[in-house]
Amino acid sequence: MSDATQKLLRHYQDQVLDPYSPTPLYHQLHTMLRDCIVGGVLNDGDRIPSEKELAEAFGVSRITARRALHELVLEDLVARHRGRGTFVNHKYRRDLVSAPLVGMLESLETMGRETRVKVLSLRFVRPAAELAEEFELDDNQQVCQIVRVRRHHSMPFAYYESWSAGFDRSLTKRALEQRPRLELFKDFGVRITHIEQTLTAEAASPAAADALGIMPGKPLLKLVRRSFNKRGRQVDYLNGVYNPDRFQYQMVLDIDANGGKRKVKR
Repeated sequence: MSDATQKLLRHYQDQVLDPYSPTPLYHQLHTMLRDCIVGGVLNDGDRIPSEKELAEAFGVSRITARRALHELVLEDLVARHRGRGTFVNHKYRRDLVSAPLVGMLESLETMGRETRVKVLSLRFVRPAAELAEEFELDDNQQVCQIVRVRRHHSMPFAYYESWSAGFDRSLTKRALEQRPRLELFKDFGVRITHIEQTLTAEAASPAAADALGIMPGKPLLKLVRRSFNKRGRQVDYLNGVYNPDRFQYQMVLDIDANGGKRKVKR
């Protein structure tokens, strides 16, 4: 067994390919290999296991292994050399997107300008009963549901589902992809003055995993954010998950030697 195969098996010792998943086996294997390459488990110049080695290690056919490798070639993450094998063609950079836990309104606008977003769906729906109660909706009132993926240097790092009471049906996917949502809220006459959010961890759902190019079940950073207008009414609920290999939240504290008080650096 090659060193690269051993690396892969150690990294994915608790995960297996699921033949009953709607996601094809070749795509599951491709995602695992891609995650190891962009995440730095396999380094630039490392030899990728052969089709035979991958087939034996992960219990798939050689055709499945060949297709997974072909997808990596198309993405220019690996290069094939006749008579030598397939090698990683990607230099890992821990280029994390960072967001401070304070100065939230300002930092959200900045991140919106420095990264790129793709809207996967935009529709008006009646939310679940618990969420409808949070929004204080009338019986037949709907909200705008938006599903997005955010990228940095062409790499997806965040998957969002949001429900907004501040938008009407004139909102377009193009507007959401070109401008930060905070700016769009202002265009619709909504001024967000207060945000409440919680940070937890969550296993990647199939939808999030597909959007982020990772394996289902991978641990992700989960953020739930509630936004309120100046009258204290909730106008937005956002559920976002982040790949911790590509994103982090930061907070820096200064200690005041005189009073012993901590000051948060924005």
